[in-house]
Amino acid sequence: MKHVDFKEIYEKNYRRCFLFALSYLHDEMDAEDVASDSLVKYWEVLRKDETTASPALLLTIIKNRSLNCLRNKRLHQDIITNVSESYDREIDIRINTLESCDPQEIFSIEIHKIIAQTIKSLPPLTQQIFEMSRYDCLSVKEIALAKKLSEKGVEYHITKALKALRIALKDYLPLFFFLIS
Repeated sequence: MKHVDFKEIYEKNYRRCFLFALSYLHDEMDAEDVASDSLVKYWEVLRKDETTASPALLLTIIKNRSLNCLRNKRLHQDIITNVSESYDREIDIRINTLESCDPQEIFSIEIHKIIAQTIKSLPPLTQQIFEMSRYDCLSVKEIALAKKLSEKGVEYHITKALKALRIALKDYLPLFFFLIS
């Protein structure tokens, strides 16, 4: 290994290396990194074999480091673009889904049939109490007085009906709460 003074190489070539890299990278920090890394690489090569020292070698090193930097920037930008496009597609899907949400369709005949069948499958008293609660909008206290039951008994029947509906409408559950409320 030969003794080559890095400080001398740095002072003699840094400005040229920096300006060359800057002319392609258009970013001072990247140009500084490329210039410094290139000079370190050039110095390492010179330490091994001084006969290979030439301005062409230094320019080749700077060119390759600048190309790597630009390729990394492109890759980074492509990733950002892909993520952004993916996010935009997801937002578009949500917008389209919400725009196509038709309340009339949501509360379709199919759902009403499922509800009617489920309510009919309940015991008669549970059926009556549920209908009084949800369709006639009577309070628990009013239903208890009308049916001569305790308020806890009325709550039991309402809970039983809601559980049966929840099971029957499990695929429509988010809409179920909106419909029944």
